[in-house]
Amino acid sequence: MAQATPKTNIVIVGGGFGGIRAARRLAGRPGLNVTLISARDSFAYYPQLYHAATGGVRSEASIPLVELLAGKAVRIVTDTVTQLDPDGRIITTASGASYPYDELILALGSVTNYFGIEGLEEFSYNIKTIEGAEKFKRRLHDQLTAEQRPELHYVVVGGGPTGIELAASLGEYLQRIVRLHGVREPKYQIDLVEAAPRLLPRLSEQYAGQVQRRLQKLGVQVMTGAQVQAETADTLRLKDQSITSSTVVWTAGVSNNPFFKANAGHFTLAKSGKVEVNDHLEATPHVYVLGDSAATPYSGLAQTAIADADYVAADVRRKLSGAPRPAYRPKQPITVIPAGTGWAAVQWGAVALYGYVGWILRRLADLVGYADIESWPKALAVWLQDTRREDNCSICE
Repeated sequence: MAQATPKTNIVIVGGGFGGIRAARRLAGRPGLNVTLISARDSFAYYPQLYHAATGGVRSEASIPLVELLAGKAVRIVTDTVTQLDPDGRIITTASGASYPYDELILALGSVTNYFGIEGLEEFSYNIKTIEGAEKFKRRLHDQLTAEQRPELHYVVVGGGPTGIELAASLGEYLQRIVRLHGVREPKYQIDLVEAAPRLLPRLSEQYAGQVQRRLQKLGVQVMTGAQVQAETADTLRLKDQSITSSTVVWTAGVSNNPFFKANAGHFTLAKSGKVEVNDHLEATPHVYVLGDSAATPYSGLAQTAIADADYVAADVRRKLSGAPRPAYRPKQPITVIPAGTGWAAVQWGAVALYGYVGWILRRLADLVGYADIESWPKALAVWLQDTRREDNCSICE
């Protein structure tokens, strides 16, 4: 009897856009065994975490991995990778388990960076996880029900997309929940604090200016050139002033996953801490690095992680079949930043759009985003959750 041909072990690390997309692209391919290792058992849809923090339903921002990969030939492991042995082609996890690989795809994403600023990690809120978003939302409701008044100052730190999206939607949400709780004559201030001279320093001045004017129209006080020095339980200290607030949300900093620094001997790290890769997104033979972790143009965006995963999945197949392997070519993604209901700013190459048309494009982009990681029927069902609010949930009662 002829022996079965051994299958090629593909190990993917990371349950974000890049990891899920790569797993779906490679699952079920003849001759492949696909394993996905993720520190979390759910996928976080980052573009909607700000919405989950301001009344959106949890299911639009957090989707179980088993649901996303249902019907796919993928083994899912919930664990944290700790050590890489590229010579032996083995990756080890915190539980002590080891996983041999023929091709390894690292799509670990980024983590929050507090830059060592005193008090930030202890006292600020972080909406970059679904748990963090719900903790912040619970804070708003607990404060209203316990004190029957909103916080004097709500401070969002970070003038990037996440900070802008949250600051813009926070006012609308506060107006709705103070009515729900019967709080009379609420008086509060929403500040958006950015250390750089202007918002969105990586985008055009015109684009950033349009966004800032929109925020100001919504009543958000924009403070640029304001560097955070420290935080206490009731004060945020800036370089030239202090703000009395016990509700500060930190959205300003991220850094590469600590796995790469812990295994720095196997990687070449750029000044940013991201991993240098070749023109096939390989950091070393048989080890791919993609998405937020790779030192490539436009890394840090969901669209880039998706495009990287598509390239890597195709490159793995070409490598194994001996087919020609075209080089990776980064593509500039479309930037769409919503600022309150019915308004978004769009930068599509040389074309810029603002207002309701931009909002429609953002809604369509979210639909495509969900379809990038699951089937179209399921993507549509999740996308439609955006029309629901959790006004009747236990948090809001």
